[in-house]
Amino acid sequence: MKLNRLEVLSKDEITQIHEISLDLLEEVGIRIDSEEVRNILKEKGGTILEKNKEFFVKFPHGLIKDQLKNVPSEFSLWGPDGNYKMKINTESVHFGTFGAAINVYDPLRKNKIRKATLKDTIDHLRIVNGLNNIDCSHMDVWPSDIPLTELHCQTIREWGKHSYKPYGMSCYGRTASTDMMKLASIIVGGEEELLKKPRLIGVFNPTSPLLLEKILLNGLSVFARFNQPILISAAASAGSSAPVTLAGVLTQANMEVLSTIVLTQIINPGTPILYASTNTIMDPLTGNIAYGSMEMSLLTIAAAQIARFYGIPSKGSGALTDSKCFDIQNGYERFMGLSSAINAGHNYITCAGTYESSLSEALELLVIDDELIAILKRGLNGIDVNATTIARDEIEKVISTNKSYLGTKHSAKNTRKEIYIPPLIDREKRGRWIRNGSKDLILIATERVNEILKTQEGPNYSTEVLDELNKYIKLVSTRTLADYRKMEGLDGSNISTDIGGHKIE
Repeated sequence: MKLNRLEVLSKDEITQIHEISLDLLEEVGIRIDSEEVRNILKEKGGTILEKNKEFFVKFPHGLIKDQLKNVPSEFSLWGPDGNYKMKINTESVHFGTFGAAINVYDPLRKNKIRKATLKDTIDHLRIVNGLNNIDCSHMDVWPSDIPLTELHCQTIREWGKHSYKPYGMSCYGRTASTDMMKLASIIVGGEEELLKKPRLIGVFNPTSPLLLEKILLNGLSVFARFNQPILISAAASAGSSAPVTLAGVLTQANMEVLSTIVLTQIINPGTPILYASTNTIMDPLTGNIAYGSMEMSLLTIAAAQIARFYGIPSKGSGALTDSKCFDIQNGYERFMGLSSAINAGHNYITCAGTYESSLSEALELLVIDDELIAILKRGLNGIDVNATTIARDEIEKVISTNKSYLGTKHSAKNTRKEIYIPPLIDREKRGRWIRNGSKDLILIATERVNEILKTQEGPNYSTEVLDELNKYIKLVSTRTLADYRKMEGLDGSNISTDIGGHKIE
């Protein structure tokens, strides 16, 4: 029997959250920075309301319900060469990275971290490509040695060179998202191929409370038109950007995600969607977000239930920790998050390899998370009960012959099926552990990282493809931040110009 899914909401409670979300979207609406998007929604029955120089759009119940019908319950992502395939549906379970790591672990530094570089981004891609249980990379590692205006281009070029797996990037605006599509099209052999076999996950974070920002909406539109799956993740913080009550967080987050889903389906009916959650709490003592909290795990579990209510594949955050080092806090918080997301039934689970509230990354943690995932996958399978596994004859035989179960045919046949053997965890007695070097888990993981980096090779490029990529990136390198403001329609406005934590000024 497989494990039962974790649930924290009853059917009636989910229905209540759903109905109140719809009522609030119809009566109060959501702030939308983009005039273009407001007009699109108005044409479909939305109502625009100006309040204190901000524009709200109200969503009729019918509009939301009609557009939800267009969201597919299953979609696939491919690697750059079109061979690696990840099928996501409401029953599957897949794993990815994703974070905002500006630092990477460096044991030689006094504070054990340093600023990330493009080489770290490449190493991240190569490690993920060499792991069995992590299916997708994201632009988690932000290289400090690359101009912000070229970040998306240079990282996509390295993805196509070093990885066989799909890739995720945030919807950084119309300009950068269009660049992503053009570069990915060059890599995969044309726009038609990219449309037929999506390679990229676009990440869209509504801004809590209840704001969809123009620059991200610009990028969302591009991802939707190219039919690339979009991970729509509310990232509300209970007590600061959302009500302090968890039910209030779920209701507000549901409004933010549903309104964004409606827009994607108007732009391109059938756009693949992940109903996602990065919701957590504000720590009352520090005022900081608490990614390693039990409350975040509860919100993650609830989000999986709400996504199933809508029949949409879901994304949950796992492996997150607020720890700044590799201590017990790091271990129990990341395991709690992963376990909650997996056992709640999320279909895509992210944040492998990160720590320090996802601001830092360690390649060693990628390797460790890969093993944690394998352990938890074994747990999902539960206990298989049948005539063979009950082993009645085996028990009778061993008892009557006064022998052990070591080496019997039954043991030999079933050991590998029944017992997962984690390659990193040490289960030796102390004496042999000392003779083997007294290695802790981080050291063992470091050895595995070095082993992968010595042997892993990606698909690489033909000379023609590389020349075309470099030519396009050279064109991008001539743009200034002022150019980006103009191309995104931000000149002369007070609209937020935040892209991935950076201000376009």
